[in-house]
Amino acid sequence: MIRYLSKGEIADRLGLSLETVKSYDRRGYLPPADAQTGRNFGWLPETIDAWAESRPGRGARTDLVDQGESAT
Repeated sequence: MIRYLSKGEIADRLGLSLETVKSYDRRGYLPPADAQTGRNFGWLPETIDAWAESRPGRGARTDLVDQGESAT
């Protein structure tokens, strides 16, 4: 059986608050949902794990250009 995570379960899995996960969703930071039933969305655990590994750490500036890149 396939098991999908809700936003609350994502929060628990990553040690975040539910409000943070909802904010990420509103801002488009969460990966696309793997399933949808009505207004309910679900993510596979591996989707969330891969996304969590690739996201910047807390307080990271994502608006800055990498040191190796030019800003031209």
